[in-house]
Amino acid sequence: MAEKFRLEKADSYCAEPVYEAAVSEEMMPAGDGVRLRTVIIRPVTDDPVPVVSIRTCYPGNDEQYRSMGQEFASRGIACVYQYCRGTGGSEGVWEPNVNDRSDGLDMLSSLCGRDWVENIGVFGCSYLAFTGWIVADILPEKVKTVYLTHYGTFRHTSAYKDGLFRQDVLTSWAMGNAGKKVDADYLTSARYMPQERVDEDLWGIRLDWYRSWITNTDRSAEYWNSGVWKLLQEIPGRVKVPVYIAEGWYDHHLGSAIETYEALDDEIKKKSVFQIGAWNHGFHPVIFGHKDKIANADNLDQVRAFNWFHSILKEKKEPEGEIRSYVIGADSWYSDSGFRMEHDKKLRLYLGDKGPDGVHTLCRGAGGGAGSCSYIYDPEEPLFTHGAESLLMTAGGQGSLRQPAPDYRGDVISFVSEPMDEETILGRIRLCLTVSSDADDTAFTFKVSEVMEDGTAWHIRNGITTLGYRNQSPERISYTPGEKVRIVIDSWHIAWKLGKGSRIRVDVSSSNFPEFALHSNYAGVWSQIEHTRRAKQTIYYGGGDDAYLELPLM
Repeated sequence: MAEKFRLEKADSYCAEPVYEAAVSEEMMPAGDGVRLRTVIIRPVTDDPVPVVSIRTCYPGNDEQYRSMGQEFASRGIACVYQYCRGTGGSEGVWEPNVNDRSDGLDMLSSLCGRDWVENIGVFGCSYLAFTGWIVADILPEKVKTVYLTHYGTFRHTSAYKDGLFRQDVLTSWAMGNAGKKVDADYLTSARYMPQERVDEDLWGIRLDWYRSWITNTDRSAEYWNSGVWKLLQEIPGRVKVPVYIAEGWYDHHLGSAIETYEALDDEIKKKSVFQIGAWNHGFHPVIFGHKDKIANADNLDQVRAFNWFHSILKEKKEPEGEIRSYVIGADSWYSDSGFRMEHDKKLRLYLGDKGPDGVHTLCRGAGGGAGSCSYIYDPEEPLFTHGAESLLMTAGGQGSLRQPAPDYRGDVISFVSEPMDEETILGRIRLCLTVSSDADDTAFTFKVSEVMEDGTAWHIRNGITTLGYRNQSPERISYTPGEKVRIVIDSWHIAWKLGKGSRIRVDVSSSNFPEFALHSNYAGVWSQIEHTRRAKQTIYYGGGDDAYLELPLM
């Protein structure tokens, strides 16, 4: 039986640099004859060596790849990176997601046939991780592990939340990867109506793949459940090698990555690691409410990746599986070898009313009691994202940002709890509401913050839903204006320690732009609607189960 190892920390490389590194390039042919630019960085030795394989579409990061390759090769592991067709000097036409399965398998097969290659690990972050996942179920025998970060294989989860498009991520990505330089202003592009024509009208190019993203709103749509996206969802369950998945509480792929990890075979989980840190997509910690307590929020992903590959490929050890979560506020890592993202313990805070135990109230202003609140949501005057998990372009809005005072706008309704005991939130926060609107479709949002003893409030998590996709409906459902309906809004997971004496604040509103596309207050495919209108929103609270915030506790 292989010796097991557990990767506790990655403060430094587990091997010293002892080799010279040799760099070469070749135009590696794909199966259809298209030649793909491939850079090979090898330790200078006559012995076969492990290889880390990477496929990328980002030539602007070439210096970063070369630097990492030099570090790896000097420690005995070769690094080979290849540019996707149509990028970085590779031949062919750039079409995101289309050719990476066949091209990736061709690359791995070519490497396996070389006598200097002992074995292989696949490495990648973001789109580079996609190129790893898309071949992870058809790996040649020499490939022993994959290390894939900041990506998930459930594409609809990365694109939508209850009918609302994750615009700051995918609209900005489309503009930056259109195949030509796009000079249009990003926020103007994000607000353009109808969004379906923004590519030709503002960007000067037609992007059918972007149009497919923004018109297939239903989770049940054939687009997300056929072709490459269907295949991608099925791959995790077919993987047969140890997997290292790294994510951040503030990375825009977190929700999809959690679904990806949960889809792994149980036996593979026993030798796979899912690590979630306090960082964003660029591995930068964005914890501002606890910025004096992040000594252990390590983000040395390159070092950790090398140590993972070194243990498996060079030392032939088998990893021990775990979920490893950084707990914000505690500045510590929590390890769960039971592979659970959430425990069974739940705490409910009732809006405007006391819970069954006579306590745990979220009040409006100075008092409790049942009631209702109304406000006007105007898409032309949106609430801009300030504290978020799913951002890419608007990086300044990301993380545990300090929040304004309660009820800071007329379209923000705030509820605040009594002082809390010291608790640790671990899992998905949920808000249950009864609402109505005078529109035939609209959005509702919530934001949860920790109010410290000094009165400052810091963003923990947010959530959003629409009446057309309420309660996680996989396709659009009808709503009659004025109808009272019960809605459940989920956040993404979080691990967060509340300080003793802190309070919980919940803000309810109807927009969170540009993290999510603006809701026009009209029913229909959001990207095809040409106008907006105002909507009168009403939330009802009190009466026990009618309205409560549910916190999952460790």
